[in-house]
Amino acid sequence: MVCLGNICRSPLAEGILQSKVDSEAVFVDSAGTAGYHVGNPPDKRSIAVAKKYGLNITHQKCRKFSRQDFLEFDHIYVMDRSNFSDVASLATNKEEASKVKLLLSEVEVGIQEVPDPYYGGEDGFENVYQMIDRACEAIAKKLN
Repeated sequence: MVCLGNICRSPLAEGILQSKVDSEAVFVDSAGTAGYHVGNPPDKRSIAVAKKYGLNITHQKCRKFSRQDFLEFDHIYVMDRSNFSDVASLATNKEEASKVKLLLSEVEVGIQEVPDPYYGGEDGFENVYQMIDRACEAIAKKLN
């Protein structure tokens, strides 16, 4: 799961998908395309909305996406087109590039990009949670 800073959307996506899959069979992680927050926990508003739905994401630490991620992961879901472009530009072959998908391509929610709630209010985090949850439900069905 990849977004810009790895503090809002992708930590939520990591926590949500982890809650829906067999953790013995599926490893879920998240990263950011920018290194602004490396080592920091998720945004307090992401932590709060996750907690509201019974998920604890406080243990997560922000990290930057790296080329190594293409070798370690079968699927790389990004939150928006900018993240898609940034991640896909690091791929060295078609196989790696084919791993990168927009998260919302898994569901019909009327939009293709998960909006960044960082500069908005609490309701933005709720809306983002709901979008990500629907997409992760579809992904989990494919993986389980």
